[in-house]
Amino acid sequence: MDLQHIPDRLYQQFARVGQALASQQRVRILNLLCQRDRYVDDLAEELEQSSANTSAHLKILREAHLIEIRREGRNAYCSLSGSPAVKLWVALRDFGLQQDPIARELMREYGRDAAAVPEALGEEALEMVRNGDAVLVDLRPSSEYQAGHLPLAQSIPVEELEARLKELPRDKVVFIYRRSPFCVGTVKAAKILKEAGFESRRLRDGVAEWRAEGRTLPAPPAPADTKKGKAA
Repeated sequence: MDLQHIPDRLYQQFARVGQALASQQRVRILNLLCQRDRYVDDLAEELEQSSANTSAHLKILREAHLIEIRREGRNAYCSLSGSPAVKLWVALRDFGLQQDPIARELMREYGRDAAAVPEALGEEALEMVRNGDAVLVDLRPSSEYQAGHLPLAQSIPVEELEARLKELPRDKVVFIYRRSPFCVGTVKAAKILKEAGFESRRLRDGVAEWRAEGRTLPAPPAPADTKKGKAA
Protein backbone atom coordinates (compact mmCIF):
# COMPACT_ATOMS: atom_id res chain seq x y z
CA MET A 1 0.00 0.00 0.00
CA ASP A 2 1.22 3.48 -0.87
CA LEU A 3 2.13 5.34 2.33
CA GLN A 4 0.11 8.38 1.32
CA HIS A 5 -3.09 6.33 1.51
CA ILE A 6 -2.50 5.05 5.05
CA PRO A 7 -3.91 8.15 6.84
CA ASP A 8 -7.14 7.88 4.85
CA ARG A 9 -7.47 4.20 5.76
CA LEU A 10 -6.83 5.01 9.42
CA TYR A 11 -9.50 7.71 9.45
CA GLN A 12 -11.86 5.20 7.86
CA GLN A 13 -11.20 2.72 10.67
CA PHE A 14 -11.58 5.38 13.35
CA ALA A 15 -14.90 6.43 11.81
CA ARG A 16 -16.01 2.80 12.00
CA VAL A 17 -15.65 2.94 15.77
CA GLY A 18 -17.71 6.14 15.85
CA GLN A 19 -20.41 4.50 13.76
CA ALA A 20 -20.53 1.59 16.19
CA LEU A 21 -21.20 4.05 19.02
CA ALA A 22 -24.02 5.78 17.11
CA SER A 23 -26.75 3.76 18.80
CA GLN A 24 -28.43 4.13 22.18
CA GLN A 25 -28.65 0.36 22.57
CA ARG A 26 -25.00 -0.23 21.70
CA VAL A 27 -23.72 2.30 24.22
CA ARG A 28 -26.02 0.71 26.81
CA ILE A 29 -24.42 -2.64 25.98
CA LEU A 30 -20.98 -1.16 26.62
CA ASN A 31 -22.13 0.16 29.99
CA LEU A 32 -23.53 -3.26 30.94
CA LEU A 33 -20.38 -5.07 29.83
CA CYS A 34 -18.31 -2.71 31.99
CA GLN A 35 -19.98 -4.39 34.96
CA ARG A 36 -19.51 -8.03 33.90
CA ASP A 37 -19.37 -10.36 30.91
CA ARG A 38 -22.77 -11.54 29.73
CA TYR A 39 -24.56 -14.04 27.52
CA VAL A 40 -26.61 -12.73 24.62
CA ASP A 41 -29.96 -13.63 26.19
CA ASP A 42 -28.89 -11.92 29.41
CA LEU A 43 -28.17 -8.71 27.50
CA ALA A 44 -31.40 -8.99 25.53
CA GLU A 45 -33.41 -9.32 28.72
CA GLU A 46 -31.70 -6.31 30.28
CA LEU A 47 -32.27 -4.26 27.11
CA GLU A 48 -35.87 -5.51 26.75
CA GLN A 49 -35.37 -6.52 23.14
CA SER A 50 -35.06 -9.76 21.18
CA SER A 51 -31.91 -11.87 21.13
CA ALA A 52 -31.79 -11.38 17.34
CA ASN A 53 -31.69 -7.58 17.66
CA THR A 54 -29.13 -7.81 20.43
CA SER A 55 -26.95 -10.10 18.30
CA ALA A 56 -27.10 -7.59 15.45
CA HIS A 57 -25.84 -4.82 17.75
CA LEU A 58 -23.12 -7.11 19.12
CA LYS A 59 -21.93 -7.90 15.61
CA ILE A 60 -21.38 -4.18 14.91
CA LEU A 61 -19.53 -3.71 18.22
CA ARG A 62 -17.37 -6.74 17.53
CA GLU A 63 -16.50 -5.54 14.01
CA ALA A 64 -15.36 -2.25 15.57
CA HIS A 65 -13.21 -4.29 18.02
CA LEU A 66 -15.03 -2.89 21.02
CA ILE A 67 -16.15 -6.28 22.30
CA GLU A 68 -15.09 -9.91 22.08
CA ILE A 69 -17.38 -12.93 21.83
CA ARG A 70 -16.36 -16.30 23.14
CA ARG A 71 -18.22 -19.32 21.81
CA GLU A 72 -19.41 -22.03 24.17
CA GLY A 73 -21.07 -24.53 21.88
CA ARG A 74 -24.06 -22.74 20.42
CA ASN A 75 -23.88 -20.02 23.02
CA ALA A 76 -22.01 -16.71 22.92
CA TYR A 77 -20.42 -15.03 25.90
CA CYS A 78 -19.69 -11.32 25.44
CA SER A 79 -17.03 -9.14 27.03
CA LEU A 80 -15.35 -5.82 26.37
CA SER A 81 -12.18 -6.08 24.31
CA GLY A 82 -10.04 -4.63 27.10
CA SER A 83 -9.37 -1.54 29.16
CA PRO A 84 -9.21 0.76 26.07
CA ALA A 85 -12.87 -0.08 25.38
CA VAL A 86 -13.75 0.75 28.99
CA LYS A 87 -11.85 4.03 28.74
CA LEU A 88 -13.64 4.89 25.49
CA TRP A 89 -17.07 4.36 27.05
CA VAL A 90 -16.22 6.38 30.16
CA ALA A 91 -14.75 9.18 28.01
CA LEU A 92 -17.82 9.22 25.75
CA ARG A 93 -20.16 9.30 28.73
CA ASP A 94 -18.24 12.02 30.56
CA PHE A 95 -17.93 14.15 27.42
CA GLY A 96 -21.69 14.02 27.01
CA LEU A 97 -22.32 14.84 30.67
CA GLN A 98 -19.94 17.80 30.57
CA GLN A 99 -20.39 19.25 27.08
CA ASP A 100 -23.87 18.40 25.82
CA PRO A 101 -26.43 21.01 26.97
CA ILE A 102 -29.30 18.53 27.02
CA ALA A 103 -27.25 16.02 29.02
CA ARG A 104 -26.24 18.76 31.47
CA GLU A 105 -29.88 19.76 31.94
CA LEU A 106 -30.88 16.14 32.50
CA MET A 107 -28.13 15.81 35.12
CA ARG A 108 -29.40 18.98 36.82
CA GLU A 109 -32.82 17.34 37.04
CA TYR A 110 -31.15 14.24 38.43
CA GLY A 111 -29.22 16.38 40.91
CA ARG A 112 -32.41 17.92 42.24
CA ASP A 113 -33.70 14.45 43.08
CA ALA A 114 -30.35 13.41 44.54
CA ALA A 115 -29.63 16.67 46.36
CA ALA A 116 -29.61 14.90 49.71
CA VAL A 117 -26.85 12.55 48.55
CA PRO A 118 -23.47 14.31 48.46
CA GLU A 119 -20.80 12.83 46.23
CA ALA A 120 -17.61 11.27 47.57
CA LEU A 121 -14.33 10.25 45.97
CA GLY A 122 -13.49 6.57 45.93
CA GLU A 123 -10.17 6.89 47.76
CA GLU A 124 -11.74 9.11 50.40
CA ALA A 125 -14.51 6.57 50.96
CA LEU A 126 -12.16 3.59 51.08
CA GLU A 127 -9.98 5.31 53.66
CA MET A 128 -13.00 5.87 55.89
CA VAL A 129 -14.07 2.23 55.42
CA ARG A 130 -10.58 1.00 56.27
CA ASN A 131 -10.59 3.13 59.42
CA GLY A 132 -13.96 1.73 60.48
CA ASP A 133 -15.79 5.04 60.08
CA ALA A 134 -17.96 3.95 57.15
CA VAL A 135 -19.28 1.01 55.15
CA LEU A 136 -19.36 0.65 51.38
CA VAL A 137 -22.44 -0.87 49.73
CA ASP A 138 -22.59 -2.18 46.16
CA LEU A 139 -26.19 -1.71 45.00
CA ARG A 140 -25.79 -3.58 41.71
CA PRO A 141 -27.26 -7.05 41.09
CA SER A 142 -25.36 -9.75 42.97
CA SER A 143 -24.10 -11.29 39.71
CA GLU A 144 -22.30 -8.04 38.88
CA TYR A 145 -20.87 -7.86 42.39
CA GLN A 146 -19.56 -11.41 42.07
CA ALA A 147 -17.88 -10.55 38.77
CA GLY A 148 -15.93 -7.70 40.35
CA HIS A 149 -16.54 -4.98 42.91
CA LEU A 150 -14.79 -2.12 44.64
CA PRO A 151 -12.50 -3.13 47.51
CA LEU A 152 -14.20 -3.54 50.91
CA ALA A 153 -17.69 -3.30 49.38
CA GLN A 154 -20.54 -5.49 50.58
CA SER A 155 -23.34 -6.55 48.28
CA ILE A 156 -26.89 -5.35 48.94
CA PRO A 157 -28.81 -5.04 45.65
CA VAL A 158 -31.00 -1.96 45.64
CA GLU A 159 -34.13 -4.13 45.41
CA GLU A 160 -33.18 -5.79 48.73
CA LEU A 161 -31.96 -2.71 50.58
CA GLU A 162 -35.12 -1.88 52.51
CA ALA A 163 -35.39 -5.45 53.83
CA ARG A 164 -31.71 -5.59 54.80
CA LEU A 165 -31.23 -2.26 56.58
CA LYS A 166 -30.53 -4.11 59.83
CA GLU A 167 -27.24 -5.29 58.30
CA LEU A 168 -25.93 -1.71 58.22
CA PRO A 169 -24.46 0.11 61.23
CA ARG A 170 -26.33 3.25 62.16
CA ASP A 171 -23.28 4.98 63.63
CA LYS A 172 -21.28 4.97 60.37
CA VAL A 173 -21.50 6.70 57.01
CA VAL A 174 -22.95 4.48 54.29
CA PHE A 175 -21.25 4.95 50.92
CA ILE A 176 -23.28 3.64 47.98
CA TYR A 177 -22.57 3.03 44.31
CA ARG A 178 -24.21 1.34 41.35
CA ARG A 179 -23.44 1.29 37.61
CA SER A 180 -22.99 4.94 36.65
CA PRO A 181 -23.18 8.53 37.92
CA PHE A 182 -26.77 8.82 36.67
CA CYS A 183 -28.15 5.51 37.94
CA VAL A 184 -31.63 6.10 39.38
CA GLY A 185 -31.17 3.09 41.67
CA THR A 186 -28.71 5.15 43.67
CA VAL A 187 -31.31 7.87 44.21
CA LYS A 188 -33.86 5.29 45.30
CA ALA A 189 -31.37 3.78 47.75
CA ALA A 190 -30.44 7.19 49.13
CA LYS A 191 -34.08 7.99 49.85
CA ILE A 192 -34.53 4.65 51.64
CA LEU A 193 -31.43 5.27 53.75
CA LYS A 194 -32.41 8.85 54.59
CA GLU A 195 -35.91 7.85 55.66
CA ALA A 196 -34.38 5.14 57.86
CA GLY A 197 -32.08 7.66 59.54
CA PHE A 198 -28.77 6.73 57.88
CA GLU A 199 -26.15 9.18 56.64
CA SER A 200 -25.32 8.20 53.06
CA ARG A 201 -23.04 9.46 50.31
CA ARG A 202 -22.89 8.50 46.66
CA LEU A 203 -19.54 7.48 45.20
CA ARG A 204 -18.58 9.52 42.17
CA ASP A 205 -16.81 6.54 40.59
CA GLY A 206 -17.82 2.91 40.27
CA VAL A 207 -16.57 -0.29 38.69
CA ALA A 208 -16.34 1.15 35.15
CA GLU A 209 -14.10 4.01 36.27
CA TRP A 210 -11.86 1.67 38.25
CA ARG A 211 -11.54 -0.67 35.27
CA ALA A 212 -10.74 2.27 33.00
CA GLU A 213 -7.84 3.12 35.31
CA GLY A 214 -6.57 -0.45 35.13
CA ARG A 215 -7.25 -1.19 38.79
CA THR A 216 -7.79 -4.72 40.01
CA LEU A 217 -11.25 -5.47 41.35
CA PRO A 218 -11.82 -8.18 43.98
CA ALA A 219 -13.83 -11.12 42.66
CA PRO A 220 -14.20 -14.81 43.51
CA PRO A 221 -12.71 -17.35 41.06
CA ALA A 222 -16.09 -18.88 40.16
CA PRO A 223 -17.84 -17.73 36.93
CA ALA A 224 -20.13 -14.77 37.45
CA ASP A 225 -23.00 -16.04 35.33
CA THR A 226 -24.38 -19.46 34.47
CA LYS A 227 -27.20 -18.19 32.29
CA LYS A 228 -26.98 -19.37 28.68
CA GLY A 229 -27.86 -17.42 25.58
CA LYS A 230 -28.06 -17.76 21.84
CA ALA A 231 -25.10 -17.31 19.58
CA ALA A 232 -24.47 -13.82 18.26
